[in-house]
Amino acid sequence: MSALPGTTGRRRIYLMRHGHVDYFGPEILAAGGDTKVVPLTPLGQEQATAAGKALSHVRFDRAVCSGVPRTRQTAEQVLAEQTVEVPFLEVEPDLIEIHGGSFGNVKSRAELAAKMAYYFETAGEPGATMLEGGEVFAEAQRRTVGAITRLLAEPGWHTMLVAAHEGTNRLILGWSATGCSLKEGLKAVQAFEQDPACINVIDFDMVPAADGSVGTEIQRSLIKSVNVTPYNYVKHGMNMTSLEAIFAREPL
Repeated sequence: MSALPGTTGRRRIYLMRHGHVDYFGPEILAAGGDTKVVPLTPLGQEQATAAGKALSHVRFDRAVCSGVPRTRQTAEQVLAEQTVEVPFLEVEPDLIEIHGGSFGNVKSRAELAAKMAYYFETAGEPGATMLEGGEVFAEAQRRTVGAITRLLAEPGWHTMLVAAHEGTNRLILGWSATGCSLKEGLKAVQAFEQDPACINVIDFDMVPAADGSVGTEIQRSLIKSVNVTPYNYVKHGMNMTSLEAIFAREPL
């Protein structure tokens, strides 16, 4: 089994959130509010490039994104800064963002921001959803963690780039921080802020399957770093949460 140098079964995932996007831009309006089509803004491209420069010395065996433009562009910007041959960019649809529900009747970005502000705090409650009628957090966690578990089980790599989303990253980090517990992981989701184009580093110790079958299983996870933003390492001036920053701009 491939493993990080100096270890016997450790693999590393560089888990990124996509760069800045404008969820109220013309692409979204033209698509009837479908956020899957939104691309990176020029600022988002700069943020992704900064992350790429910070990771330019890291050799990735594999690179994966959720498949929508904003995560694909982020991964491509990062890989463009590599000085060695880069892997083919794969798509894992189960890493797509948590499917949101209805915002209801809101009249301004400030009102919308207030409505969204504490939604991740509810993730550990039974049946909690991302807005009314949205995806159940526990179901989003199962598909997202399932994707990471499948990737970890595949042979032939030890270092992987994954470009995903704020919500899905929070689910992965919460799960990783609680001994890979689905139930406890949902309660931890609220603590993991994810700024645009941030980098998280998670190591997984893989061991032969305990039941003697072919393959491996996760023995433990180790979070090496969280929410690192190379364009502003010390977060100076970044006083809002990611959600607050999205909605605190102009009236709708």
